[in-house]
Amino acid sequence: MKSRSRGVSAAVAALVVLLGLMVMPSAAHAADAGAGREGRPAAGRSAEDVVAAMQPGWNLGNTFDAIGADETAWGNPRVTRELLRSIREQGFRSIRIPVSWGQHQGPAPDYALDPEQLERVREVAGWALDEGLYVLLNLHHDSWQWVSGMPTRHDEVLARYTATWTQLAEAFRDAPRRLLLESINEPFFEGSSGDAQNAGLMHELNSVFHAIVRGSGGNNATRVLVLPTLHTSSDQARLDELNATLDALDDPNLAATVHFYGFWPFSVNVAGFTRFDETTRQDLTDTFDRVHEAFTARGVPVIIGEYGLLGFDRSTDTVQQGEKLKFFEFLGNYARAKRLTTMLWDNGQHFDRNALRWNDPALYRQIRSSWRVASGTASTDQVFVRAGEAPADATITLNLNGNRLTAVRHGVKRLVRGRDYTLSGDRLTFPAALLERLTGSGEYGVGAVLSLRFSRGVPWEVKVITHDTPVPADAAGTTGGLEIPFAFHGDRLATMEAVYTDGGNAGPHGWTSYKEFGAAFSPDYEAGRITLPAAFFDEVRDGSTVLLTFHFWSGETVAYTLTRSGTEVTGAAG
Repeated sequence: MKSRSRGVSAAVAALVVLLGLMVMPSAAHAADAGAGREGRPAAGRSAEDVVAAMQPGWNLGNTFDAIGADETAWGNPRVTRELLRSIREQGFRSIRIPVSWGQHQGPAPDYALDPEQLERVREVAGWALDEGLYVLLNLHHDSWQWVSGMPTRHDEVLARYTATWTQLAEAFRDAPRRLLLESINEPFFEGSSGDAQNAGLMHELNSVFHAIVRGSGGNNATRVLVLPTLHTSSDQARLDELNATLDALDDPNLAATVHFYGFWPFSVNVAGFTRFDETTRQDLTDTFDRVHEAFTARGVPVIIGEYGLLGFDRSTDTVQQGEKLKFFEFLGNYARAKRLTTMLWDNGQHFDRNALRWNDPALYRQIRSSWRVASGTASTDQVFVRAGEAPADATITLNLNGNRLTAVRHGVKRLVRGRDYTLSGDRLTFPAALLERLTGSGEYGVGAVLSLRFSRGVPWEVKVITHDTPVPADAAGTTGGLEIPFAFHGDRLATMEAVYTDGGNAGPHGWTSYKEFGAAFSPDYEAGRITLPAAFFDEVRDGSTVLLTFHFWSGETVAYTLTRSGTEVTGAAG
């Protein structure tokens, strides 16, 4: 194999020597019966070529990884070949199939996999391959179901892990080389003595997986194998540990994988991080730079096996639409610049598997565009006009991303530059006369959508919104949950602060006054209410008075006072 300079830390290198890591010999090339849809067979292609051909990828989440009776246990329908064909038609070139085997496995010592479940996974993987997709197959929630106990039950866990991969390697040994295998999803260890033991156990799992698959022959002899870091983390220490394993295995047909869900406060909308700001952007660039330098720049391809925003597990509205679009636009382009293959995590919240369509077409368009070009964006996708008042000129800042603004449209009508808008450098101004015309009905909410067209990429949509100050009403409830009636008057909630009137932060995440969107509070615009769940009151002192401040995207703030007495809660405006 070609030489790779890695720069592994001295501490990790010493650990490698101490553990007596075994170097596995490279296996001879095996024939591959499969060819990619692009017409080039995967056989004989380098790991870099295979992983590059997988871009972009999609996760079949909450299906074979679901804990329960079958693949529908977490709310998704059974997989059909039509679904996989639709995923390919959306522009995806690979699919990751997470599989949790724990509930589909017999007892020791054989740990036999349920033959029906194994055949079903083989069937779906085969459909995906037949559709021209690359396939990445792994062990998924086994990581926390039983693998995490390795520090205290080492031999038992290792025996089960060995038996599991021995059966899977045999089942897929003759599959085309467009099928890749991943040793374990988001591995971690409970009860370990610390970093050194974690690194040793992680190396052992990856090395045993490698030895089993390579030793099974067939296409497994040269199949690209995917090895995760501990926690699939991108921290430098974790990257160094995986590099030590890669050096020890000395196999050209390996790839590394990490996961990325963004800067955590932005990803879940907590601590006031409502915008895709410089901090969130720097977190992304630092992460992708580290991964690129650790692996890609040295000849080891990288798969971002999962990416998204963690708040999506509750609702895709946890992060405001424009800020979310900017995040995904930047992520796709920066991953492309760093030659990282990305696989979107989708547990059913993005692509509707019954209707075979996107729940948020604008999000999909932004993600798909980012695979090829940089699109123009702006500082906001919302312009607010107060009801009953003459509007003022509104200016937003464009992020042209190397593009030119070519047009502004309202529906099919092309607006006139100099009359309907002006552009000075990157500052786009909508004059008061235009905004008055667009909000003439006086009805609360979105009165018009302006489409900014650029020389490349997808348009950026700006909503012109009529609003007034939101008004809450008094409420009574319990610590099991409180519903606060709210007349939103066209505005949208950005975040909520909670502090005790006698000092200190109230509610969960006591280190910040700004609470977590969708977890500590949730707006319902159609029902006209904001709900504070039991999880919020679990962290509120009995006998206390709490001042809430609701922050809205228009810039409005609304105060609200809560009083807790035992399990009773009352709320009052002001």
